[in-house]
Amino acid sequence: MSLYNIANKNLTALTPTTFAAEGLQERHDLQEALKGCIDAIAPDCLVISEEFSDWEDSRRRIDLLAIDKNANLVVIELKRDEIGAHME
Repeated sequence: MSLYNIANKNLTALTPTTFAAEGLQERHDLQEALKGCIDAIAPDCLVISEEFSDWEDSRRRIDLLAIDKNANLVVIELKRDEIGAHME
């Protein structure tokens, strides 16, 4: 899928890149960016925890845990594939 920058009524194609080419680490850099600007993927939410793991019988962690304006918990997991086999 092509992405474009729109500025002053002009479209400019964005050059495809990778995290590695940009010197970014998925776990650290992307998670930090989303934590700081959660509205990009979850409008009207507030991040309340990062790497949440306070479970009684599990070692699993939630990348970002947020709460929406209706007090619903929102779980945000960063994954590298599109298969979805890891989701429950």
